This record gives sequence, structure tokens and C-alpha cells, in this order.
Amino acid sequence: MRKLLAVLAGLAVIYFGVSGRSSDERGLSGGLVLLAVAAALLVWYLTRPGDKPAK
Repeated sequence: MRKLLAVLAGLAVIYFGVSGRSSDERGLSGGLVLLAVAAALLVWYLTRPGDKPAK
């Protein structure tokens, strides 16, 4: 489940980053790729299982 959420977060950043540009600026920039990777890593980190078992 964590992998799926991380991939979806990265794809969402890429989608909204590319679709928000004008038609003559289409393409994937390096900064956008880094932002997508950062978003995926953040989701991966935030969805990690806790150390304590559930009660």
C-alpha cells in the first residue's frame, strides 16, 4: 500500500506540474522530477508503520 501511495503522489506532482504550463512550455523539467521524487519519499516516510502495536 505504501508503494502505491508513493507512486501516486509522484505521478500527481508530475501530472499537475505538466498540465499547469502553457502549451509552448510542455515537457518534463529536472526540477519537476526532483519535486515528484521528494513528494513520493515524503509519502513513503509518512506512511511507515508505527513501532507500537495497535491496542
